[in-house]
Amino acid sequence: MGRFFSAERKAKEEAMKILEYIGIAQHANALATNLSYGNQRKVEIARALATSPSLLLLDEPAAGMNQKETSELAQLIFKMRDDFKLTVLLIEHDMLFVNTLCERVMVLDYGKPLFSGKTQEAINNKEVIAAYLGDIDYA
Repeated sequence: MGRFFSAERKAKEEAMKILEYIGIAQHANALATNLSYGNQRKVEIARALATSPSLLLLDEPAAGMNQKETSELAQLIFKMRDDFKLTVLLIEHDMLFVNTLCERVMVLDYGKPLFSGKTQEAINNKEVIAAYLGDIDYA
């Protein structure tokens, strides 16, 4: 039983380090369902970090967040990428968030690749614009 308690103590210490890093250690004893939406997303990210990934997959991490929360999340993702030497794969519809974070993007149209390249090039790509904003050459 001594090994179990030692391993449990170590796991709790590691979990607290991650919660402190993410900025939610003060909520360590709260149920995640009782946290704000932004902090719930941070709990999800902390759980992923606990597995020591080299690739972090984030599926719409900014969904439902206000601009302040989104900005803080972008800063956290940059910090995690650098501190943990992570590759980050992001699926997101918030284009301001994508433009802030991403060096390269792949744009899908009904599940099929439409564009792959630098973010700025995607923003100016006629096919991307037509797919997401509608065809503007109708006049």
